[in-house]
Amino acid sequence: MARNPPSLRIISECFIQPYDVVTNSQQSKQPFYLTPWDLVYIHPRFYVQRGLLFAKPPQPHDHFMKTLLDKLKLSLSLALVHFFPLAGRLKSIKNQNPLSYSFYVDCNDSPGAKFVYGELDNTTISDILSETDVSESMLQSFFDDDRTVDTDLDATSLLTVHVTEVVDGVFIGCGMSHFLADGNSFWHFFNVWSEIFQAQDQAAGSTTTTTTTTSISISRPPVLDRWFPDGHGPLINLPSTPFHDLGHHHDDNGHDHGYDSTKICGAPKFRVRTFHFSLQVIAKLKAKANSEGKTSEISSFQSLSALVWRCITRVRCLQPHQPTTCLIPVNTRSKLNPPLSQDYFGNSVGITVAVTTAGELVGENGLGLAAWKLHQAVVNYNDKAVRKRLDAWLESPMFLNPQDGGLDPHWVMINGSAKFNTFGNEFGMGKALSFLLARNTATSGKIMAHSGREEGSVDLEVCLPPDTMFDLESDQEFMEAASRC
Repeated sequence: MARNPPSLRIISECFIQPYDVVTNSQQSKQPFYLTPWDLVYIHPRFYVQRGLLFAKPPQPHDHFMKTLLDKLKLSLSLALVHFFPLAGRLKSIKNQNPLSYSFYVDCNDSPGAKFVYGELDNTTISDILSETDVSESMLQSFFDDDRTVDTDLDATSLLTVHVTEVVDGVFIGCGMSHFLADGNSFWHFFNVWSEIFQAQDQAAGSTTTTTTTTSISISRPPVLDRWFPDGHGPLINLPSTPFHDLGHHHDDNGHDHGYDSTKICGAPKFRVRTFHFSLQVIAKLKAKANSEGKTSEISSFQSLSALVWRCITRVRCLQPHQPTTCLIPVNTRSKLNPPLSQDYFGNSVGITVAVTTAGELVGENGLGLAAWKLHQAVVNYNDKAVRKRLDAWLESPMFLNPQDGGLDPHWVMINGSAKFNTFGNEFGMGKALSFLLARNTATSGKIMAHSGREEGSVDLEVCLPPDTMFDLESDQEFMEAASRC
């Protein structure tokens, strides 16, 4: 008998400001300007939503949730002192002759980051983890909203924390506007928030330390200085046309350019499954890829990505001459010369592209060919390539729109990174049991990668049409490497 959809009950909502906003640094009172990397993602549906599921203590005390929520709010407020743009609001400047817009984040004129607490009635950890495919309705219960329709960008919280209580567990979800942060910056914030929470607990339980909750230092302060290509910034003027479908911007005649919800309702349905790859399996894939490619330069992640690209292409049953593309976002902080700090807060991502034919990819060349092509794409994306891409964008700005779907039906795009510290985040309940993310931009061939619960392992969330997913689950090469989550 099918289980009824979970019923979420919102118990409280509030806004969290950086701790002691009156004494914040002078930098926090200045506009936080958006770079070309940031502006690409100005769209309400580009909202990075991730979270962790924790088990409650075996015998939680009567005030367990109240105590947890108070600690989460205080540690969040302390974290926002360092990441104060997350408590701000997007602002725009309308320029005339010619008509254009400029965007920045106002860190002062804002109620703060949004904090939501709710209960998911009659739902247990087992109900969540036992599902082969976690349902859309379940996932939506864990996050504030899906940012799909009728959203004003200038009224949107740039950071929303959604704490959901289930019978025997707690899900801590975090949503962040993508134009403000990439995956590297998202997890940097999440890690610091966890670090402050744990230090707060240690300070409260110590009888010898003089450390107070307001003086907790952090191991990796974010670098908030903005980076712009030579000759540009801090405000970048952009043509008005691309913004007519972003939220509810009105033109000079008062016409509302909001979303057409039928575009979303008419989207094809997908299945999404998470597959687990152990440290030992990944080591074997790396050894095989390097052996077949007659090299030692191919990385573990490139080898795993090559396996996924090769197997998905095979089950799509493409003709041998048909082209297939694999896209992998690359952290460009280390690609620039001089490099940016890995603690640079904002977006610093480029897209590498590897292209071949289906016949070449799934033929006798094996894993080595696909992995070497991915390796070359990453290596060739150097300082010169990064700056060339940014210069071209500034000449003719183009804006990503998740409603457009994939670039083509034969692509594979592997987002995320196994390098992010996902399961190292703790909030007084031990190590998380599971990681979940919202699916507000589901597209065939889109894959989300993150570190697994066991050290060195990787989990891949794969999105495909149902028939293609069935075939992938039956693909011998893929399933010999993957275990099901």
